[in-house]
Amino acid sequence: MPRRTYLVTGAASGIGRATAARLRDGGHTVIGADFKGADISADLATPAGRTELVQRAEELTGGRLDAVIACAGLAHPDPVTLRVNYFGMVATLEGLRPLLAAGTDPRAALVSSAIAIHPSDPAIVDAALAGDEDAAVAAAQAAVDRGEGHTIYGSSKHAIARWLRRTAVTEGWADAGIPLNAVAPGTVVTPMTAPLLDDAAMREVVDASLPMPLNGHARPEQIAPALAWLTSADNTHVTGQILFADGGADVTLRGDTGW
Repeated sequence: MPRRTYLVTGAASGIGRATAARLRDGGHTVIGADFKGADISADLATPAGRTELVQRAEELTGGRLDAVIACAGLAHPDPVTLRVNYFGMVATLEGLRPLLAAGTDPRAALVSSAIAIHPSDPAIVDAALAGDEDAAVAAAQAAVDRGEGHTIYGSSKHAIARWLRRTAVTEGWADAGIPLNAVAPGTVVTPMTAPLLDDAAMREVVDASLPMPLNGHARPEQIAPALAWLTSADNTHVTGQILFADGGADVTLRGDTGW
């Protein structure tokens, strides 16, 4: 298998770390990016951090990448979650697309979530999809103010899933030979979810929201293979798809209405 050059965001922990490790074990070159503790330190909640990510990626790769996997994300009941999960992710993929266009068999994937199938905040989602970060953040803050900050995470994941579907076949992606896909995990045991899963009452809430009859909660290492395949040269025709690696949560909650 030819060696490929990957950039993985969120590489210091969780799914990003597991994916980067799997790719390195396969002999590939991986540039990790995270808030800290990675090859590129960048705060994707800010425009400056997003610019820093792209500039450093250009420097470290000589201007070419074979694949980008956007895993960086937060789950705080705060507008910063939207800034990272949606605007930071979009900026990552759009900013690195020219480097992908210069690569070999370029591919891109992002991490959404099965929680995206739950009802979301339309004001947050609509403003995000319109590209209006100020309005989206204001809508997220309004959700916090009325005691609904918990909807921000799901809304960010719903919005990024819809952005993916809108974007995958637009100019510069499919016509440039760059598949763009997502993996939507169910509950994954990571540092981000640990506080919820360690609390018995919150664990019940989590499991009611995302029931996982197949093998229960996942480990990051069980999500990494899906991201690795979607961004491999073997994936020639899958694009615009959201792969639910959720232990059956989507099917349990939506049955055949989700098709």
